[in-house]
Amino acid sequence: MEKLQLNNEVSLSRIVQGLWRLTSWKMSPQEIVEFVYQCIDLGVTSFDTAEIYGNYEAEAKFGEALKLDPSLRSKIEIITKTGINMKSVKRDYRIGHYDTSYDKIIASCKKSIELMNCDYLDVYLIHREDPLINHQEVARALNDLKSMGLIKSYGVSNFDPFKFEAIQHFTQNQLVTNQIEISPLCFEHYNSGLMDVLQKHQVHPMIWSPLAGGSIFTSDDPKIVRVRNVIADIANRHHEEMDTIVYAWLLKHPTKGLPISGSGKIERLKHAVRALDVELSLEEWYEIYTASQEQELR
Repeated sequence: MEKLQLNNEVSLSRIVQGLWRLTSWKMSPQEIVEFVYQCIDLGVTSFDTAEIYGNYEAEAKFGEALKLDPSLRSKIEIITKTGINMKSVKRDYRIGHYDTSYDKIIASCKKSIELMNCDYLDVYLIHREDPLINHQEVARALNDLKSMGLIKSYGVSNFDPFKFEAIQHFTQNQLVTNQIEISPLCFEHYNSGLMDVLQKHQVHPMIWSPLAGGSIFTSDDPKIVRVRNVIADIANRHHEEMDTIVYAWLLKHPTKGLPISGSGKIERLKHAVRALDVELSLEEWYEIYTASQEQELR
């Protein structure tokens, strides 16, 4: 498995296993341990979660597995996020809101480490763009966490190119990733110029919802049916699964993104990993790019 070096201390597997839906998989701690070892056997050593995932329970669920087998920690990289205060029975918030204050970032990081029984985080992300963000304070919090040895690197998630540039300035170019949504149905970051900004800073994006939440394979929307038919045709040419072709399409971009597989089924992860050996032609890449008819070549 190819690994990408994010900074001097952290490298991630090119395919990342997501834990967004971990609590819905209904796995016991032992089953999670076994699943993680299956991922490692495929070369997938990086695992992505967030403070709010699973209604604030996913980190603790993953932590049960790490407590059961502490030796796992040295074999994997852990990514998690903060900055969203979600309205929930688990939290006494009147409304959902963002909070990227210094105290919130520090406290949330320490809590995530405690819940996951992991001593430190490999990558810590600010989860969403906060209209009240104080870039200088966020940078101070992230750098303090790094100085404390609680995180090895940090980045952002869902930041547009302007906000990315702003916090990159205050962190003195220390951001190692921007976790963003890209799929054959989502072109926001191609059109905003973000992908160009990431290349400028030599930052690899992490890619969430690469299969558009599965809608590519299930929706009856005519636009999505067109995309599905194109992907199916290319999959037949390569004698591969359709989801493997989507991952190959994402991997071809020069930013060298790290797609996140969100399924708890190891076969789905195998499909993602196989994409590393699939080379789409330039024309095939553009077939998928234009299939929804939302992207026009001028």
